[in-house]
Amino acid sequence: MDIRSIDHIELYVGDARQAAFYFGTAVGFRLHGQGGPETGLAGQRSLLLGQADIRMVLTSGLTAQHPASTYVQRHGDGIAVVALEVDDAAGAYAELVARGATPVTPPTTFTGADAEVVTAEVGGFGDVLHRLVQRRGDRREFLPGAIEMDPPTGGDDGLLAEIDHLAICVPPGQLEDTVAHYERVFGFAQIFTEHVEVAGQAMNSTVVQSPSGRVTLVLLEPDRSHRPGQIDAFLAEHAGAGVQHLGLRTDDIVTAVGALRGRGVRFAGTPGAYYDDLERRVGPVDASLDRLRELSILVDRDHGGQLLQIFTESMHVRRTLFLELIERRGALTFGSGNIKALYEAKERELAATATAQGVGA
Repeated sequence: MDIRSIDHIELYVGDARQAAFYFGTAVGFRLHGQGGPETGLAGQRSLLLGQADIRMVLTSGLTAQHPASTYVQRHGDGIAVVALEVDDAAGAYAELVARGATPVTPPTTFTGADAEVVTAEVGGFGDVLHRLVQRRGDRREFLPGAIEMDPPTGGDDGLLAEIDHLAICVPPGQLEDTVAHYERVFGFAQIFTEHVEVAGQAMNSTVVQSPSGRVTLVLLEPDRSHRPGQIDAFLAEHAGAGVQHLGLRTDDIVTAVGALRGRGVRFAGTPGAYYDDLERRVGPVDASLDRLRELSILVDRDHGGQLLQIFTESMHVRRTLFLELIERRGALTFGSGNIKALYEAKERELAATATAQGVGA
């Protein structure tokens, strides 16, 4: 079994067209294809969006019984499928099930004039599935016969490059078992672990990664020996384990954040004092410190180099899923300093939201 990379993610959403409008106008994604009952996707409407190497499917259920409808009713809009590209979908499915994965959908083949795609699905974490995807022929054909590809409507703006990682919240006491599951069943390895304490709150974090290095999952668990914080809030609003944020790699975070801000994307703020001794902590930074301060971009480093990061505010009514932009300048993991700073930034956002709604101090 060879897990190459993240082939795509699929979000279950209440209104696929409305979600596509946001990701298109604000984040720079382009519509690449669509499918529904007329293409054999019974009870659903799916839109395929793309930007560089990122492919995202937005699916809405057209009936109350469709899995997308029941997912949204329980969790709200969110990432419901993390698709993994493999060499042999049928073989990987059999091997994963033999190792203890929950079987969901057996191998299915989609055939077109120039491409063949085989998919199968197994359980992942919470209600999130892993779709195994094997591709032959024209890779521009996403799902032959089920997703009709649209003519290109212009190239993307090149702001975002690929999916860097997904951050997943699990209930307290489940982190160790979840890590062990990905090690034993999927063959992932731990590459980073951290315990973060902020203002009386705390969380545990473990990062697992596929042998290819192309699939990275950041697993987060609240520490219940401290007072409740944002991980507890996510688990409550999302009704269980799920993807808290999607990390998207960019080659130029300053340009990307500036452009997305101009389109209306709201980002978590950072106190100005964070930048006062930044270069003492992380070394010389090849960027304007004034511009980093203005945009609230964080900088950290690991043994390989620097990384620059920032969170968006959540675009959902439950304040659950949000995005992270990350630029890697040699860094291979996640710097300890930024984890705390990012946690603090999200805490300030949640506090501001609660105050605006009249439920906070």
